[in-house]
Amino acid sequence: MHVITAPTDPVTTPGATMTTLASPSLGSAELSTWRVEMAPNASGPEHTIDREQVWMLTRGTLEITAEGATHTARAGQTVVLPAGVARQVNCPSDEPAEALVAMAADGRAAISGDATSRPVPWAR
Repeated sequence: MHVITAPTDPVTTPGATMTTLASPSLGSAELSTWRVEMAPNASGPEHTIDREQVWMLTRGTLEITAEGATHTARAGQTVVLPAGVARQVNCPSDEPAEALVAMAADGRAAISGDATSRPVPWAR
C-alpha cells in the first residue's frame, strides 16, 4: 500500500495543467491518475493516446472531439475515451474546467501530424 502526496510541480501544456496523483514513479504499478485543470476557453492539441482513458469531470464543462464527433461533458459526468483515437479537449466556456483522469500506466501519446509517440509525462 502507498499513500501518495501529490507533487507540487504540475506539468503545464499549451491547453492545461496536469498534476500527477498516482503513477509508477510515485508507487503505482498499473494505473496512472492525474488532475487536469483547463483555463476558460483553452484548447488542447489534437493527439492520440494508445490506452483507454477515463475522464471524470469535477468542475466546469469540456468539449471532447473524438472519432469525428464532438461531445459536451459537465461536472458529474464521466467520459471514456478509447485507445488509439485522435482526440481534442477544449474548455468552451468562461469558467475553468477540472477532471480526474485514469489510464494504464504505460500509455504513450502522439500529437496529430507527428508519427513519434512518447510517454505521457504526468503518467510515468
